[in-house]
Amino acid sequence: MINIIYKIYSFCIALPLFLVATILTATIVSIAALFGDYRYTCYYVPMWWSRITCAVFLLPVKVEGREHLDPNQSYVFLANHQGYFDIFLTYGYLGHNFKWMMKEYIKKFPFAGWACMACRQIFVGDSLSSISSAVNLARTTLQGGISMVIFPEGTRSYDGKMIAFKRGAFMLANEIGLPIVPLTINGSFDIFNRKAKSVTWGRLTLTIHEPITPEQRAGKPTKVFMEEVHDIIESRVECPSAPEPQVKGEAQ
Repeated sequence: MINIIYKIYSFCIALPLFLVATILTATIVSIAALFGDYRYTCYYVPMWWSRITCAVFLLPVKVEGREHLDPNQSYVFLANHQGYFDIFLTYGYLGHNFKWMMKEYIKKFPFAGWACMACRQIFVGDSLSSISSAVNLARTTLQGGISMVIFPEGTRSYDGKMIAFKRGAFMLANEIGLPIVPLTINGSFDIFNRKAKSVTWGRLTLTIHEPITPEQRAGKPTKVFMEEVHDIIESRVECPSAPEPQVKGEAQ
């Protein structure tokens, strides 16, 4: 019964509020970008949009390890990718100004894609020229405490478990010489994964691991270091909820 009430609330109340907040956020940051404000408005307004989203959907959030971060240091954050609420959890609660590295097709999304372009998020395609452009833009952008968040799996999980990382995020971090910070996200898969049709109530947790400096990873083959970071993130991943057992005689 509680689940049914929550579904009704999320569809009739939370979703409309989220859509209004999204349109307002996209409008505000797009206007701010016209006046050259890419550092503050383009971070803090989406941060509050993300917090409001978690609040209207009644989702409790817990953050661990924020003490590991220096606000004046730029980082490359690497996180597992469980579901849609990874965006709101990271944007709202990481507590560190950053840009996203995202796929080119996101530019086509109404409002959100337009706002991302206005805020000069870093887009990357599959071509070598696109990757090279992204690296050059990252090198000039990620300074003075401005960081980057990347999902190195490249796609959202199908079952809540992690898959192998792609090399691009690690090559970029090595190219621009920034510390890497692993992030572990929990709860997002159960709340709204790629197969879900609606939001399910749950708890979100963001674990910030200790930074790994360029000196600490110097000399390590990329594949070895990728596996080490993968293991660090996976060590704190909680198993997603098991699917409810079917009642005997229920249609398969």
